[in-house]
Amino acid sequence: MKVLVIGGGGREHALAWKIKQSPRVDEVFVAPGNAGTALDAVNVSIGANDIAELVKFAKTENIGLTVVGPEAPLALGIVDAFESEKLRVFGPTQVAAQLESSKAFCKNLLRQADVPTADFQVFRDPDDAMRFIKGRFPGERDRCPVVVKADGLAAGKGVIVCKRRNDALEAIDRISRRKEFGAAGMQMLIEERLDGQEASVLAITDGRTILPLPAAQDHKPAFDGDTGPNTGGMGAYSPTPIVDDALMAWIEEHVLVPTVHTMKRNRKPFRGVLYAGLMLTPQAGPKVLEYNCRFGDPECQPLLMRLKSDIMDILEGTVDQTLDQIDTPQWDPRPGICVVMASQGYPGDYEKGRPITGIDAADALEDVKVFHAGTRLDGDTIVNDGGRVLGVTALGDTISKAKLNAYTAVQKIRWAGAWCRKDISDKALQYLADQAKVL
Repeated sequence: MKVLVIGGGGREHALAWKIKQSPRVDEVFVAPGNAGTALDAVNVSIGANDIAELVKFAKTENIGLTVVGPEAPLALGIVDAFESEKLRVFGPTQVAAQLESSKAFCKNLLRQADVPTADFQVFRDPDDAMRFIKGRFPGERDRCPVVVKADGLAAGKGVIVCKRRNDALEAIDRISRRKEFGAAGMQMLIEERLDGQEASVLAITDGRTILPLPAAQDHKPAFDGDTGPNTGGMGAYSPTPIVDDALMAWIEEHVLVPTVHTMKRNRKPFRGVLYAGLMLTPQAGPKVLEYNCRFGDPECQPLLMRLKSDIMDILEGTVDQTLDQIDTPQWDPRPGICVVMASQGYPGDYEKGRPITGIDAADALEDVKVFHAGTRLDGDTIVNDGGRVLGVTALGDTISKAKLNAYTAVQKIRWAGAWCRKDISDKALQYLADQAKVL
C-alpha cells in the first residue's frame, strides 16, 4: 500500500517514520515534508492546504490511505474533499474539526456534554470584552486571573494568560484590534484561569470505539520553569506519572465518552485523534482546557517512539470503523522524552537558512531519533526553516535516563542561534519525589 502523510513538521516526520515500519506499506509520501522526511520517505512539493492538488496526487498515485497531520487542512475540509472522491483518509470532517478550529464551538459542546471546563464568555466586539473585564475587575491593579483566547486557529499562540486587569485589556487589544492572530481573532473567549498541572490525553476514535493512548505532558511556555510566551510546544514526555490508571479511567468516562457521544448525537460524528488538553486542578479535579483534532506536536514524537504495534492497524481501524476489532496496542514500558530545539527569536521573529550540523551523530546514539520540524535541504546541507526546528526524542529505562539520553543528543547538534528548554520532564521528577516523601 502507498500512504500519503500531509504536513511538514515534526509530527508528520514521526508519523511517516512509524508508518514506514509497517509490513503492509510499500511507500510513504509526505506533502510537503521537510529535510527529515526526505530521508525517511518521499517528499511531494504540494502545500498542506492545497486540497485540490493533494486529491489529484492521491488519485494519480493510487494512494491507499492519506493521514492528515496539521489542523489547518482539517479546518478547510480536506477530509470531506477526499471522501467525496472515495479516497480513504484519516482525520475528522470539517464540521467535526470545529472542536479545534473554533474555541467557542468547543466550549459550547463541552457545556452541552457536561464535561468539566472553565467558565467562559464569548465576545465579538472588543469594547464589550473590555467593559466585561472592567466591570468584573474595577481596580486597575486588581488581580485578573483570566485567559483571553482567539477563537480560531493561531498555531498555538492565540492564548494569552493574564494576571492583572491591564494584561487582559492588552490581550483583547492584541487579538481584536491589532489583529495579531489575523482572522482567528474575529471572535474571542475570556475564561477563568485554572491552576494546576497540565496533561495531554490523546485518544483515537472511529466514532464508536475510543482507544486512549498513554498520557503525555507538553511544555508550552518558551523558557525554563514555564516562563515566557506560549509556543507551539517546547517538549513533551510520555507517560506522565500525574495521570495514573484510575485518573485515566475517570477521564475516559467523564471527558472522552461524553464528547464523542455528544458529537454523534449532534450529527457531527468524530473520527480521528481526539486530543484533550487538561488542567488537573487541586480542588475541582480535571478540566478540559481545549481539544485538538490531530496528533499533538511534540507529544506525537515520544508516543510513536514507544508504540510497538503496527500503527496501520490503528489508522485503518479508524477509517474503516473497525477499531473494536484490532489487537490492543503494545507500548514500550520505557518513558520517552522529546526536546524541541528552536531558532533564536522563536516564538517571535527568527532567521532561516542557517546550516545545521550533528544530526547524524545524535541519530546514531542508542534509543534516540531526531525528528525534523522546521528544516529544509539547501543542496546537500540541512538548514533551519522554521521556529521549532528539531524534536530530539529518546527512550530510557527511567524518566531521568530518558532525559539524559535526549539532552546528550541535543548537545551534538549545532547551528547559529539554536536553543532549547533545559527542564523537559523535570515536573515528572519533582512529582515522583513529592510522592516518595508522602509515602
